[in-house]
Amino acid sequence: MNSEKLKNLIVVGDRVLIKARTGNTTTRGGLLLPPGYSEKEEVRYGYVIKTGPGYPIPLPPENNDEPWKQGNESSSYIPLQAKEGDLAVFLQKNAIEITIEGEKYYVISHPSILILERDPELFT
Repeated sequence: MNSEKLKNLIVVGDRVLIKARTGNTTTRGGLLLPPGYSEKEEVRYGYVIKTGPGYPIPLPPENNDEPWKQGNESSSYIPLQAKEGDLAVFLQKNAIEITIEGEKYYVISHPSILILERDPELFT
């Protein structure tokens, strides 16, 4: 995540930016897999690079009852479970593939993540 472009990206809502993990190019028996084989898999692996703020919570209706009051327009969010550095297992069919500076990334919604693996040492 040293790239200046990645630092300037803002992930919106419940979306997650994931860097694709390179797949195996051989089988357990040692056979070479053709290029693009792992791209056809339904379940993919990757590392969480950035996350959005979460699920938006609507403003309470009492903010609009008196028009002369200045309401606080800041939004509230329910945070996501995914954190930067997590290894995510996600569904390929729900992912949008983008390329930034020659690297392949996926933008997915948080419900498309099946499993997260977190290294506790990253957050101590």
